[in-house]
Amino acid sequence: MQLRRAQLVLMLVALLPTVLMIALGIVLLVIGQSTTTLISGVLVLALCTSGITGYILGSVFVGKGASLVRVQNDFVSSVSHELRTPLTSIRLLMESLRDGRLEPGDREQVLSLLGRETQRLEDLVGRVLELSRLQSSYVYARDRLEVADVVDEAIAIFDASTLTRPTPIRRTLEPGLTVTGDRSTLARAIANLLVNAWKYSGDDKQIEIVARGAGRWIELLVRDNGAGIQRDEQRAIFEQFTRGRAAHEIGAPGVGLGLSFVQAIVRGHRGRIDLESRPGETVFRIRLRRREPVKIELPTLAARSRS
Repeated sequence: MQLRRAQLVLMLVALLPTVLMIALGIVLLVIGQSTTTLISGVLVLALCTSGITGYILGSVFVGKGASLVRVQNDFVSSVSHELRTPLTSIRLLMESLRDGRLEPGDREQVLSLLGRETQRLEDLVGRVLELSRLQSSYVYARDRLEVADVVDEAIAIFDASTLTRPTPIRRTLEPGLTVTGDRSTLARAIANLLVNAWKYSGDDKQIEIVARGAGRWIELLVRDNGAGIQRDEQRAIFEQFTRGRAAHEIGAPGVGLGLSFVQAIVRGHRGRIDLESRPGETVFRIRLRRREPVKIELPTLAARSRS
């Protein structure tokens, strides 16, 4: 509300007088009979142009401020919603323990649930803090990386995360691809996409990762045969705490932070991420700048003979 009021005040203070001055400048140019009048009209119009430019820039900054406030409010609302569930469970479980009317077997079960909800709360807070660090203050390494090695590490992370149902990953990797970046965070980003593909696929899980060159870019594609993401949800799916309808329908675990992690890491590497999805197939595509291989110049025959 205050930002809207600021926009209205800016319009009244800057725009309306400027419009009146423009009218005055036009009148001076039209009726000007002397050089002084014509110059005055030109100066008035030039001043008005500066005023309009200032108004436009001010409106842009105020609009960005309003957008930032809106994002912050949405983030706080989402975090509050996600924190409320485990906190409510913890409160109810503690009340059950406090009453002292539980059987020994029930007491052990309540303690187990209390530990699980506490761990869930701790994991959620940790992920939110880590995501904030990735988006703001994290310093990414700038090492020369073999894409195949990064993919191997990502698949190792994926295998450790899916021990309950091991799933082979099909790999199609173009040889000799290298990038500049932070190996651990890139591997985690790819692993997040693989785990997402695993969670949202059916019993017959078919997950594939592809790495290929595309001019100055390297493309990393993660493809699955899951339910897909609705077109109207695809733009917002990378926002924090956002999950598609399919995720709720199949009851897949998660709070909607995985793709936000991936996007933050990709942007930290000055890359891009997008997706294509339809029922039965979803493809996430990461694009990173290709690092050209180091060329080693061998000494010529003449140089070797002189030596």
